[in-house]
Amino acid sequence: MTATTLQPPPATTPAPERALSWLAMRQIRRGAALVTLTAAGLSGVVAAQYQATFADALDSESLRALTENPAVRVLFGAARALDDPGGFTVWRTGTPVFVLCGLWALLAATRITRGEEESGRWDLLLAGRARLVDLVARSAAMLTLAAVLAAAGVGIVLAATGTATAGAIVHALCVFGTTTFFAGVGLLAAQLLPSRPAATGSAAAVLGACLLLRMLADGLTALAWTAWLTPFGLAARAAPYAGNHVAPVLTLMGIAAATVLAAVAVARRRDLGSAVIRPADHRPARTRLLGSVPGFAARRALSSTTGWAVGIAAYFSVIGAVLSSILEFLTDNPRFAELAATAGFGGIGTATGFAAAMFALLAIPAGLYAVTRIAAMAAEEKARRWTTLHSLPLSRYQLAGAEIGVTAVAIAVLLATAAVALWAGAVLTGASLGLGQALAGASNIAPVALLGLGAAVLALGWYPGAVGAIGALPVAGGFLLDIVARSAGAPAWLIEASPFAHLAPVPDAAPDPIATLALITIALTMMGIGLCGYARRDLND
Repeated sequence: MTATTLQPPPATTPAPERALSWLAMRQIRRGAALVTLTAAGLSGVVAAQYQATFADALDSESLRALTENPAVRVLFGAARALDDPGGFTVWRTGTPVFVLCGLWALLAATRITRGEEESGRWDLLLAGRARLVDLVARSAAMLTLAAVLAAAGVGIVLAATGTATAGAIVHALCVFGTTTFFAGVGLLAAQLLPSRPAATGSAAAVLGACLLLRMLADGLTALAWTAWLTPFGLAARAAPYAGNHVAPVLTLMGIAAATVLAAVAVARRRDLGSAVIRPADHRPARTRLLGSVPGFAARRALSSTTGWAVGIAAYFSVIGAVLSSILEFLTDNPRFAELAATAGFGGIGTATGFAAAMFALLAIPAGLYAVTRIAAMAAEEKARRWTTLHSLPLSRYQLAGAEIGVTAVAIAVLLATAAVALWAGAVLTGASLGLGQALAGASNIAPVALLGLGAAVLALGWYPGAVGAIGALPVAGGFLLDIVARSAGAPAWLIEASPFAHLAPVPDAAPDPIATLALITIALTMMGIGLCGYARRDLND
């Protein structure tokens, strides 16, 4: 007889590590693609717009005035290499791109880690050979890969528009480092805190604190050193297209790597379902607002609304505080007001005109807030937390209607908060902006925020897996379309496809009641169609 050795059958499934990686990538691929396209598209449009509009319009005196103005530094960061298309692009779009990528990264990190763990979907994965630390590590690896894609997109677009290659690489590295850092912050918060909302709120608070620290570092000479403590400040100190400094880039990479490694290390030392920071095991029952469906919706929205309100109030307070300085600068340098008008921000040379431009931007966070509330509802339904409620004698119209109503009221609260904060800051510095004017300007953008709410409800009823992406289209997508279309000189019909094109510059001008009514009608129609779909479909699990 001839002895033979039995061979194991060929593997028909991928290794556990590879499967975990593909799972994490599948969960973030759409968001990563959208963020990459948005960041790269915004950078490319501004670089092309500079060469077509601004290149021959800025003289040395204007550039020096812009660089030396403290209010401009607080809002947009230190101005460097403004005579270069790449330097101008980094100054104008750097902070928005960093905030966009960082915010997405931390939200994705808490969603695919603590969110999946809370829903119970990690229980089955961990029943096999995989460990908790493997899931966290693979999630971190895929988020890092998404940061590479976003950075590469920005760098390639900047190089393709004719900017210096070295500056494009430095800026792309800053995008990568910032995105990875906030992904690590989200991952770490998900290991330290016992719930996804707590982790998300804490990580978002870190982002807000970093942004505020950057503003203080650029606005106050005595605090300039604090720029080394925040990724936004480090990216500014790297000075793409101006100095291309290596030390701040390496520091940024170091803190990003340390944050991610810290999250993995904490995951190695905890059990499934546990957290390093846990609330007290015994505390009195908190039954406030649990006596009705609207009360329950209000209670669920209270903490997140408070967080958004604090962030919006802080930002618009700063805007109001520097309003007088900005107006003085535009009066002394009218060429900048003319250039802003070509980009769609006309009339910013007056207090009411500048307020109108700032309130137009407010539509983005207000609309995205509404989208996050409906997306949270869809996520909780998928996690089967709504099953008990659906077993009660309550119609789905009641459940969803209460959530929509509370979200609409919360939008009004956020808009009023922004108006009061801007007015208060303006009063402190003597700018001529009345409270009534501020409230009128903030309420004018409510229809665009309601469009985001309507699109999210529409997705909830018919495509609950894409509530975030569909809901963001009218606000984030509409704003990007408006900027790109105006900058590229697109046909009028394409510009008017954006809801932002129909906003009157209130309080600098009278509101447009026809456009306002049309936008509200569209939003209500989408809500109605979405509610019908939600009432008829099966639960999404």
